[in-house]
Amino acid sequence: MGRTKKKLLDFNEAVRSLKKLLEEHPLLPFVIPLLFVLWAIERWFFSLSNWVLLAVAVWATIQYGSYQRRHIVEDFNKKLMQVTLQSSPVTPLEHCEWLNKLLLEVWSNYVNPKLSLRFAFIVERRLKHLKSKLIEKIELQEFSLGSRPPLFGLHGTHWATSGDQRVMRCSFHWDTDDVNILLFAKLAMPLMGTARIVVNSIHIKGHLLLMPILEGKAMTYSFVSTPDVRLGVAFGSGGSQSLPATELPGVSSWLIKLATDTLNKRLVEPRRQCLALPAEDLQKKAVGGILYVTVLSASKLSGSNLKGCASTKHINSSEDTYTDDPVNSKELQTFLEIELGELTRRTDVRAGSSPKWDTTFNLILHDNAGILRFHLYERTLGNVKYDFLTSCEIKMRYVPDDSTIFWAIGPNSTVIAKHAELCGKEVEMTVPFEGVNLGELTVRLVLKEWQFSDGSHSSTNVSASSRHSLSGGSNFLPRTGRRICITVVEGKDLVVKDKIGKSDPYVKLQYGKVMQRTKAVPHSPNPTWNQKFEFDEIGGGEYLKVKCYTEETFSDESIGSARVNLEGLLEGSIRDVYIPLEKVNSGELRLQIEALKVEDNESSKGSHGSFANAWIELVLIEARDLVAADLRGTSDPYVRVHYGNMKKSTKVMYKTLNPQWHQTLEFPDDGSPLTLHVKDHNTLLPTSNIGDCVVEYQMLPPNQMADKWIPLQGVKRGEIHIQITRKVPELEKKPSVDYESSPTTVRHQISNQMKEMMIKLRSQVDENDLEGVSKSLTELESLHDTQEEFMVQLETEQTLLIDKINELGQEIFNASPTLHRTATIP
Repeated sequence: MGRTKKKLLDFNEAVRSLKKLLEEHPLLPFVIPLLFVLWAIERWFFSLSNWVLLAVAVWATIQYGSYQRRHIVEDFNKKLMQVTLQSSPVTPLEHCEWLNKLLLEVWSNYVNPKLSLRFAFIVERRLKHLKSKLIEKIELQEFSLGSRPPLFGLHGTHWATSGDQRVMRCSFHWDTDDVNILLFAKLAMPLMGTARIVVNSIHIKGHLLLMPILEGKAMTYSFVSTPDVRLGVAFGSGGSQSLPATELPGVSSWLIKLATDTLNKRLVEPRRQCLALPAEDLQKKAVGGILYVTVLSASKLSGSNLKGCASTKHINSSEDTYTDDPVNSKELQTFLEIELGELTRRTDVRAGSSPKWDTTFNLILHDNAGILRFHLYERTLGNVKYDFLTSCEIKMRYVPDDSTIFWAIGPNSTVIAKHAELCGKEVEMTVPFEGVNLGELTVRLVLKEWQFSDGSHSSTNVSASSRHSLSGGSNFLPRTGRRICITVVEGKDLVVKDKIGKSDPYVKLQYGKVMQRTKAVPHSPNPTWNQKFEFDEIGGGEYLKVKCYTEETFSDESIGSARVNLEGLLEGSIRDVYIPLEKVNSGELRLQIEALKVEDNESSKGSHGSFANAWIELVLIEARDLVAADLRGTSDPYVRVHYGNMKKSTKVMYKTLNPQWHQTLEFPDDGSPLTLHVKDHNTLLPTSNIGDCVVEYQMLPPNQMADKWIPLQGVKRGEIHIQITRKVPELEKKPSVDYESSPTTVRHQISNQMKEMMIKLRSQVDENDLEGVSKSLTELESLHDTQEEFMVQLETEQTLLIDKINELGQEIFNASPTLHRTATIP
């Protein structure tokens, strides 16, 4: 069997050899007829010698051997090229016109929209922080990169080896006059007015480095050096763009500098961006996350090398903590500052060239990516200033397959990359500090949770209610007509600014234009508030701004702030989170956040403002713990109510910090803002303000009272107690009486309801429930009114019925001649 297979293989090889031979020698088919002619001559005319057939056999053998040699050489060259690509440090230059042609085909409809959207977000964020001196305010109105893509590898592309990693280097050339980037600027003094700035051409030239990492699961990219950047800029006012560029001197150079600085900070070596190449795309948009960072240790710190690049920075020394072990003043004493966006944290001071901290910090991400920076400082005894020694950074990014990539710059410009397939997986990285032989840092990173725009969470501990929303968020509703309930539960490890170690912290919450405040907790760095606040939800990704203060004698001092992303809140699910405070070295706030849906019939009316013939009933009940405005330690408070252009006041309560007014005010419901100003009455001097607040009533259901204690703003303490109701006459609750039933049935319904109400009223009187008695009396009066309306309706129907009977009788009388004649007989 094997012999037969071998013969078949030889036959096939001979056929391929013959085909190759015919391709190389097209005249060969003419040789075969010639051989037949010679054979015929030998057969019938005269005999030829046998050397002719031998010569033909020898020639065929030589041709077959030549074909075999060429086949072996080609196969060897292919294998040699593969070995060269895998082992050679540098490959030959190759041009990639095919890539540029492919990019040109997919640029307009696929690549350009995606890149324009991404770059517009980056440009808009950069413009908020960096503005020209001639521009007071600037906003991005349009952004399009046009129809001409950049060109890659015009001067060749080649691969190189850096350590054990492969790096591709190619040229990058983008020269286009087809872009449309429109900026609207409000000019500062002395120019004033507004102007439109149009970027209509871009020129960027440089060299790119592309490095596959994580076995091809991702790729980093960066420029070798700062690229050459030129922008074409046009200026105009109103709708015209025809004004010359000299209208705004210096703006063109400012835009070029802004573009160059942005590239330097994001894309120029050693700073690199990462492109994830996931096998699966779950189509989720990450909007934030929770990251635990454990700083383990540093090693190979050299005092001589570090001090050679040290610079002095001032940090408050009152917040330092030290180890219990005695520290030798001659040893290097260092600590780390961890920075993520505006959030900073610090470790303790440790001594030696290999300090160990093993300290964990809870950090918050406000996007799908972030840069974690570690700054190393040296502490010198007796000096309030610290020397900045060096730093390093680790970048992270959400991958669409629900995983996370961490990467950093390693030794000799290599890349250190880690991949966490699931949230909660620990990743340990050892990253060198920037500089030559300045040591390295070991940290442990745990991405606890990703938060998505559709309300779902990617975490290791997901409750049953939130698991249901991971598949698509069926509970997620459009962000209109909902309330956000935020409970400020407690604080932990808040900064103590007072020299005697006391702190009276309180929290301010700002959502949109509405601001709320908790009470102050005296003398506690770990306060407990448990205060609940409600806000009307705002669309467009509005952040909740949280600011923490401590009360001082003259002015309150900030002890941290934070931003909370409220996108993707699910109804019926409470988000319990610890929010680390930014711009301070310690402190967390615990918040419980919940979204509540307003009923459709309520939200459709309440969200549109006013009702016809409706009014606002405001009951000012009392206030407590007001600020003392008089020298004797009391106040004479009254409330000034502003509703649109209307102003009303309560009576004055003299010499008290806990006044009780119990006064009712009414206003037409036109949707105007309602503001309460608590003032101190003075006979001769002007009145002084002791707090104010805004009353949110627009989303209240009609004819339902809201009872609120509202903290006063602009003062250290004080609350006011109010009751507010949106009165709507046509929606007032009526007893459930069916007038279409028989009169006997209606009479029994009203009678039974009045009996039940009287029984309820007696029980409330026995229980001394004054509020319940008031409500029952109101309902009883409503039943009485209903009874009177029913009696009036019965009388009206009786009168109409009698009139109808009389008319019918008259018609019958007129239509009957017998009755007519009988009636006329004398």
